[in-house]
Amino acid sequence: MALATTENTTTSLGRVEDTRNQQFGPAVALSCRECGARYDLGPSFACIECFGPLEIAYDFGRVTREQIAEGPANIWRYRSLLPVPADVAAKPNMEPGWTRLVNAGNLARELGMRSLHVKDDSGNPTHSFKDRVVAIAVEAARNFGFHTLSCSSTGNLAGAAAAAAARAGLDACVFIPADLEQAKVVMASVYGGRLIGIEGTYDDVNRFCSELIGDELGEKWGFVNVNLRPYYAEGSKTLAYEIAEQLGWRVPDQIVVPVASGSQLTKIDKGFKELIELGLVEDRPYKIFAAQAEGCSPVSTAYKAGHDVIRPVKPDTIAKSLAIGNPADGPYVLDIARRTGGAVEDVTDPEIVDAIRLLARTEGIFAETAGGVTVGVLRKLVAAGRLDPEAETVVLNTGDGLKTLDAVAAEARPTAVIRPSLDAFRAAIA
Repeated sequence: MALATTENTTTSLGRVEDTRNQQFGPAVALSCRECGARYDLGPSFACIECFGPLEIAYDFGRVTREQIAEGPANIWRYRSLLPVPADVAAKPNMEPGWTRLVNAGNLARELGMRSLHVKDDSGNPTHSFKDRVVAIAVEAARNFGFHTLSCSSTGNLAGAAAAAAARAGLDACVFIPADLEQAKVVMASVYGGRLIGIEGTYDDVNRFCSELIGDELGEKWGFVNVNLRPYYAEGSKTLAYEIAEQLGWRVPDQIVVPVASGSQLTKIDKGFKELIELGLVEDRPYKIFAAQAEGCSPVSTAYKAGHDVIRPVKPDTIAKSLAIGNPADGPYVLDIARRTGGAVEDVTDPEIVDAIRLLARTEGIFAETAGGVTVGVLRKLVAAGRLDPEAETVVLNTGDGLKTLDAVAAEARPTAVIRPSLDAFRAAIA
């Protein structure tokens, strides 16, 4: 990983600007979240000065609502805010994003709330928000000349990466814990490429991928959530952009976000801040609430104890897409929850299942277990008086319930089984 050199120029504001090409659009450098050191744009994810995580730094220039509205109905309408080239929409890709923001009046009444929306990302091409982040990673992989797309995954990312690789004409080799839900295994395997099950937890899978990057076997491989992580993570900002635009260009008062690694939450916060800084939305306070499953709640545990350090745990929950026991962005989630006046809360597996059914019954949205976590935490926070029921609130559903059928299968049966006659039907419903 090279430091910024004479190939770049430094502005009066101290920004390092990459003048060599425009394949990364408005992105100008990699910046360390801890010490602020800056580096050339490249397939790097850790600062060589302090080992802190790297993220993308930008020089956006002027961006208007009108320019955005002229773009396609997918994440590429925000290409001027992402590390991608101006012609990105013309390349073969999955075209994720611009998913519906559902006015959840029925659920709001059930919970005693005034204004509630569900950002339903199950409508993405592989039925989870992971299509957003992978789309950005694919562009980085192309720019760096990688021929294979890879990842460590709790399921949704494996399917999104395999599908995106197929569409982009890249090879794929994705890694998952061997005990994932069968529906996610099927989805990850159907697109071709290689699907490798690892005996152990997601954290074991992730450690293995980090080792593979340094081996000749992994040469010219783009690991979307490791060496391409700074680019990949930026895809989650598009959730913030879409929510604000779909609300009529305003930031909601409150938002509830599920936490696995924590990256999605931190990038939603980054997206809101960028919109404010660019003058695209009014500068007003907002609160971010983080949601975890009790069986994998290291961030929630640290928050409740008043700690700044996350203690890793061994996951034990039905919410396997959130089962990351050592979340990389956990400390930043704590910072954001505290800074914005939000909170971090968790719910039990039975509460997750009940929340899945509640959302389905009230709004016709079948969420996967991660969605059950966010709705369950929303209900818990409202009941405890920790989330304002009068404020405009958005809750995320990040995936499709068809991927986690086992979570609700135990009580799934016909209301009645009858003979094909009206008398039998009358008797059954009496």
